[in-house]
Parts: sequence; structure tokens; C-alpha cells
Amino acid sequence: MGKANKQGNNSKQNVKVSVFHVLVILVGADLILLLAPDFGILNSIFFLPNIYSWSALIGGLILLVYGFNGLYKKL
Repeated sequence: MGKANKQGNNSKQNVKVSVFHVLVILVGADLILLLAPDFGILNSIFFLPNIYSWSALIGGLILLVYGFNGLYKKL
């Protein structure tokens, strides 16, 4: 007869993914993909001044860091 696992012996903790942080990651990635200087999709179609493209790139990176920072929560 095998031994049953006790409830207290489980070392894995449950994690919860925050939907808000996933959305923040998606918005940051979209900003980078659309408005990156010299490589962005909208920047290659239209002429956008550098002040908009560099600020969108920096803002997108900040949103990515913020989103990945609080993505997983331990229960």
C-alpha cells in the first residue's frame, strides 16, 4: 500500500496572474512596435517627429517593466 501525500508537504505555492498587468504589457509592446524610431510600423508609413517616437519608446519600456514587475502574485 502506498503512502498518501500529506497536505502540508506540498512545497509549491499557487500563483495568480494579474490581468491588469497583462494588459499593461500589451499596451507597452504595442507602443514599441508601432512608434519605435526607424523601425516602427507607423513610423515607417508616416513621418513622425523624433520627440514622439523616442518618448513612446521610453514610455513603452517603462510600461513593460511595470507590467512584468507585478505580473505574478503568490496566494
